[in-house]
Amino acid sequence: MISAASRPYIDASVPVLREHGVAITTTFYRNMFAEHPELTKLFNMGNQATGAQQQSLASAVFAYAANIGDPGALAPVIERIVHKHVSIGIRAEHYPIVGRHLLGAIASTLGEAATPPLLAAWDEAYHSLAALFIEAERAMYAEAGISPGQRRAMRVTEVTQESADVVSIRMTPEDGAPVAIGKPGQYLSVQVDFADGHRQIRQYSLSDTTQPDSLRVSVKRAPAGAGTPAGEVSNWIHDNVRVGSVLQVSPPFGDFAPECESDEPVVLLSAGIGITPMIAALKRIAQAHPRRHVIFAHAARNAQHHAHQLDVAAARSVMPNLQVVTFYEEVSAHDVAVLTGWMDVTYLPAWPRQEANVSMCGPLSFMQAQWLALVGAGVPVTRLHREVFGPDMLDHLL
Repeated sequence: MISAASRPYIDASVPVLREHGVAITTTFYRNMFAEHPELTKLFNMGNQATGAQQQSLASAVFAYAANIGDPGALAPVIERIVHKHVSIGIRAEHYPIVGRHLLGAIASTLGEAATPPLLAAWDEAYHSLAALFIEAERAMYAEAGISPGQRRAMRVTEVTQESADVVSIRMTPEDGAPVAIGKPGQYLSVQVDFADGHRQIRQYSLSDTTQPDSLRVSVKRAPAGAGTPAGEVSNWIHDNVRVGSVLQVSPPFGDFAPECESDEPVVLLSAGIGITPMIAALKRIAQAHPRRHVIFAHAARNAQHHAHQLDVAAARSVMPNLQVVTFYEEVSAHDVAVLTGWMDVTYLPAWPRQEANVSMCGPLSFMQAQWLALVGAGVPVTRLHREVFGPDMLDHLL
């Protein structure tokens, strides 16, 4: 991946990137967007406003440097990023732009410490990595049968209020051609062109893949919080999308894949909007293997914020070996068979630890807590799988 001459300079960069990574990536984005404002259409500008995007790139650059001699550690992260890039339409010609501004940001941030040999090493390392991305993305575009940035018009046929802040949206292709059926765990990129001319793209997990002629995603309304802007695309969807609306959507992408096609026992854990891919998995299992032993555990704030309850009930009606466990932070007198507080794996039914895959999705703190608890309970790490985005996907490498 990188020459022996350049490797020492990359290794020496690890502590520097840990200290100055966010400063470098902040400079990078500022300069790149100033010269290429059209690229803002490909980036989540809400994450730019909070600094999450800058932290994500800093984490990626640091993880690359720290693990440059271990391709096995980097490969899963690269695959996940490739799926994301293809879903939003990254092109080969974007990489020289990114490389030039990234090297420029390293040089301006580090000053005299950015010696010519150091910059030459990073130039080599960047172009080596870019070549991997470009080739993998070229293959994925070809497999999907699309060109970079190509979207498909999908007409909304059903909008369902799943909870106080989550709606499900079912869509069929506007052209009447067959739908590109995704897998549970994958997502669609939805493009919104706003009235003022700016464009944003967001990813939403599929919440149903069982219908041959349609796809369904579930979207949570995202109000502004402390230091966090409101979710521009998610809130627009809640406020504007109705039956008959037409959305510009990518094919399904994503490498997170809860195991749905075998007869082995499986455990599905979720919190909040993380229930979305788990519901897709549950619906597929109910369709294909209804007698399979499944533990489905979900944590929500309360009953009003517990999405997809009807989907769970439908699965229970046809799955005699489905065990459902629900945790609410706020429990009312009307809640039945609900445990109070955050999810605690000690309250889950027993399952064969060495034989069952465990998939989880939710806030990072939720997944970290469950991961540690499950490993402590004897679940092999190889049996644990999680859906993560942004800098969260790199926390095991940092």
